[in-house]
Amino acid sequence: MDRPRFHIAFPVTDLAAARAFYAGLLGSAEGRATDHWVDFDLFGHQVVAHKVDRAPGPAGWSTVDGDAVPVPHYGLILSWRAFEVLARRLEAAGQRFVIPPRVRFAGRPGEQATLFLLDPSGNALEFKAFRNEDAIFALDPELDG
Repeated sequence: MDRPRFHIAFPVTDLAAARAFYAGLLGSAEGRATDHWVDFDLFGHQVVAHKVDRAPGPAGWSTVDGDAVPVPHYGLILSWRAFEVLARRLEAAGQRFVIPPRVRFAGRPGEQATLFLLDPSGNALEFKAFRNEDAIFALDPELDG
């Protein structure tokens, strides 16, 4: 592999609802599965929904550029174009957002498009994009100083 792929396993209370969300809404191909878990190919990364009796929900919230961000969360950095396509698809489907698609840190190092949503079990996902990929880890004197 030229670039490592990300893997995460997360709890869901309903595998059918997880399939509808990850495969149906997000367009992730389904991989291996049992009655207790399902692998999904989320933009080339392996995310695995494991059936549990009760989802834990967010542990808390952290403020980022004026938004209350759910913690924990996971997600992907997409190209700007792929982010726009996904955001439009989610909006057209009537998806509710924790944080609707927006640009944060505008005009500053690390400027990015972002959106947050919850899966049917309450797991928080963030999708984001940078106009300049070199800015993914850029320091910002206003934040880091």
